[in-house]
Amino acid sequence: MTEEERLWIRRFHQSPEARIRLFCLPHAGGSASYYFPMSRELTPTVEVLAVQYPGRQDRRFEAGVDDLHKLADLVFEAIRGLTDRPVAFFGHSMGAALAFEVTLRLEAKLGISPRHIIVSGRRAPSTFRLEQVHLRDDNGIVAELRDLSGTTDDMLGDAEILHMILPAIRTDYRAIETYRGRPDDVVRAPITVLTGDTDPRVSLAEAHQWRSHTTGPSEVLVFSGGHFYLNDCRNDVNGIVARILAEA
Repeated sequence: MTEEERLWIRRFHQSPEARIRLFCLPHAGGSASYYFPMSRELTPTVEVLAVQYPGRQDRRFEAGVDDLHKLADLVFEAIRGLTDRPVAFFGHSMGAALAFEVTLRLEAKLGISPRHIIVSGRRAPSTFRLEQVHLRDDNGIVAELRDLSGTTDDMLGDAEILHMILPAIRTDYRAIETYRGRPDDVVRAPITVLTGDTDPRVSLAEAHQWRSHTTGPSEVLVFSGGHFYLNDCRNDVNGIVARILAEA
């Protein structure tokens, strides 16, 4: 990897014989390590490369990026040299919108279409809700995290940890809440949508709206759970991802 690739990409397991690379994009406030279990499960058939955004973990001293289009530009530049074999994307929540935007850039600028995009916990880019969590005070953001059940109570109750992670979370929320997808943005890559049946951030109709953003096949798979259904359904999700990429 180049220095720029090492800055942005985390490879937790070596998969030199893998025939496909899966780029995994975290949710708002999330980090590359969220995808360590998926990497462990899919290795060595799939090479899992998790993206690390600025402002967290080993990049915590860097300023975060509060514009999703700019973040997509940066991720695109970081991974463009890693497209020498077939690629696919998995993104959860903010990471789903980012996966779509990076795919737009890959297809337009390099003529490379991912074999598949798997989007999780995010409504289609053309759907809109007015959300302003990023404008809340710290307690308001913590309340949102508790509601979505994506962060442990131990972490949310630790003032020192909150002091470290809240700036990145606020930046990410600003990026995704100010993001506006265009209805006419369409990719060629097939799209599979994963969603929780009680997710307060995604209705079933909003999940199905992803169909209008691809000229390829699409499907919606519904799991039991809320916005972070993924935490309780990892084995099922990993199996679905493995099946999709094997077919791809």
